[in-house]
Amino acid sequence: MLALLVPLLLLNVGCRAAVLPDSSRVVNGQDAVPYSWPWQISLQYERDGTFRHTCGGTLIAPDWVMTAAHCISSSLTYEVVLGEYDMSSSEGPEQRIPVAADDIFVHPKWSSFCVACGNDIALLKLRRNAVLNDYVQIGRLPPAGTVLPNGYPCYLSGWGRLTTGGPLPDKLQDALMPVVDHKQCTQPDWWGSISIRTTMICAGGAEQAGCNGDSGGPLNCQAEDGQWEVHGIASFVSALGCDAPKKPTVFTRVSAFEDWIAETMANNS
Repeated sequence: MLALLVPLLLLNVGCRAAVLPDSSRVVNGQDAVPYSWPWQISLQYERDGTFRHTCGGTLIAPDWVMTAAHCISSSLTYEVVLGEYDMSSSEGPEQRIPVAADDIFVHPKWSSFCVACGNDIALLKLRRNAVLNDYVQIGRLPPAGTVLPNGYPCYLSGWGRLTTGGPLPDKLQDALMPVVDHKQCTQPDWWGSISIRTTMICAGGAEQAGCNGDSGGPLNCQAEDGQWEVHGIASFVSALGCDAPKKPTVFTRVSAFEDWIAETMANNS
């Protein structure tokens, strides 16, 4: 039986789940150390003359951002906010950079009618380069094909809901979310083999989870050399709740899409 999926998308103040996948305040997370995830961005859309947070994302080059395909709507105007921490105030490091509609590249095999089919990844080319500093840095991607073992410690960061249907945080949240390997995550009483592809990563569990508003945000995992790598893009949770038992948050596995990322960036430089 196919488990019900909910995208971690956040399209308005009331939080509406789109199509199938989504994430929120990192459920049972904590206020992140300010600017400790300097590649984290807030993807915002324009409504009534104001830009509002809808998804997270990762700065992967001075003029490129990686997010989830389900975060993108052809009818909306977007901008990316870098150097953000507390959404309730202007703290100084923020950089707001617009994104042209023609500079949004959704994976060609993504289908909003089949979130469980995978390919939930999109790239946005910024209209100008980000200024790199202590608050804004480029996220490192893992080597192509990398698959992390069960229990590997990673952190999800984002401004998603703190609980299922709960409030949104002002400050960036993060939470320790260990990897749940493919064998465990596809067990019949977990997500099952129909919902989870090898191009996905499961992480977290019934306590820590992504939720509405976390979509597109990074799953940050520390490599052996001490550097942080972005292994996942927050994609979907269970319709039973962001932190439903045996339904860990599901991420697009970045290392499965490195060729597409490199090709897209090279062809649109």
